[in-house]
Amino acid sequence: MKTPPRSLPLEVRASPGRWLGMPPAHFLHDYWQKHPLLIRGAFPDFRNPLAPEDLAGLACEELALSRIAIHETADSRSRGNGGKKPSQIARDRWSLRTGPFAEGDFAKLPKTHWTLLVQDVDKWDADVAALLEHFSFLPSWRIDDVMISYAEDGGSVGAHVDQYDVFLLQGLGRRRWQISTDPHAPMDFRDDVEQKLLREFAPTHEWILEPGDMLYLPPRVPHHGVALGACMTYSIGMRAPSRAELVGDFVDHLIEAMPEESRYVDADLESARDVGEIDEAAIARVKRAMPWLRFTEGAAPRDQAQTHERNDDSSAALDSSQLRTWFGRFITRYRSAHVAAPSTRAMTDAAFARALEQDVEVRRNPWSRFAWMRDARGATLFVAGETHACSLRFAKFICSHAAFPVTAAPAAVRDRVVLRALIDAGHLALVRSRPRRP
Repeated sequence: MKTPPRSLPLEVRASPGRWLGMPPAHFLHDYWQKHPLLIRGAFPDFRNPLAPEDLAGLACEELALSRIAIHETADSRSRGNGGKKPSQIARDRWSLRTGPFAEGDFAKLPKTHWTLLVQDVDKWDADVAALLEHFSFLPSWRIDDVMISYAEDGGSVGAHVDQYDVFLLQGLGRRRWQISTDPHAPMDFRDDVEQKLLREFAPTHEWILEPGDMLYLPPRVPHHGVALGACMTYSIGMRAPSRAELVGDFVDHLIEAMPEESRYVDADLESARDVGEIDEAAIARVKRAMPWLRFTEGAAPRDQAQTHERNDDSSAALDSSQLRTWFGRFITRYRSAHVAAPSTRAMTDAAFARALEQDVEVRRNPWSRFAWMRDARGATLFVAGETHACSLRFAKFICSHAAFPVTAAPAAVRDRVVLRALIDAGHLALVRSRPRRP
């Protein structure tokens, strides 16, 4: 996402008959999924279709999806944190509560710096649903819901990105919005809060929205909104299913039409060269069993952002290495619910040294399935759906021996690490022989 050319302004003013500040066709061509746009006066003389008290009442309903975000700033609850530096954002604290709420919960909230969010309000209130009539230039199935947020002074949900298009209509009061159009803006999330908040946020543009103003944001535009006094914001969000959702649901759809007798077949099977190996002939059969998927032998894209932006045919093909990894994990998961019980305590170096000294026997858990594949650096070992990088020698050995003296296993450093990991996970067990009675 880039800053639009100078011929395309970031801010326009609506006029009678042009509530987007331009014809819808121009908006779709120039801004939709490309550039953000602030539309002043998009809804002139806007009146809230829902009072804050009614929103709070809806948040108490059992079936309503509601949350309360409470923000505690690093400078001890200072008001209006719009001018914070990126380093200060990381020191702010957040807490998130989920509904349904009781009426008494609102009386216990602080005076400032909190936000109530309720999703799908258009399904509960006809006046809110009427707002969607203005967006009839978009396919109706692309519109997800109208989420309403009520915030007290300083209230915010933090700097974040959305993975979908959103129109942010200002209702009651005012809100300061900051966005970043920097194509290289960092997208790392904080790991100390429940919400997916940006670790760093450096705004490039800032506005204060009045009632009736509306901010359009394409997907993945970093933004941060802060209430300037009590305010309400109406978020009209689009439905944009992820590729994972599309593929998962499509596969489920295919499964419904597939007969039970349609299975993986290997009528051309030849004698196995090595126990447990998943060879290229097997992978070729897996591909034939799923003819609706295309595969490429090229390397998988490292930059997921580039993959997100690419829509050419090459990005639609799956990398064969992904298929290999998936199949190895899939075929070693046992169909039964039985799983290996991991050790309560990881094996210490001293305990492993004693096992080597005593040449303790290692036995395989009968519920754990083992297989392996060759790769450029040796082999990938698959055990009960888990993957382990190891030497080719270790993979062959561990798959062809259900029981063996621990000293017989290959002694390379990374192989010993895998061996201990399998013991700790319960896939292998150390069995010390008991002395015979006279």
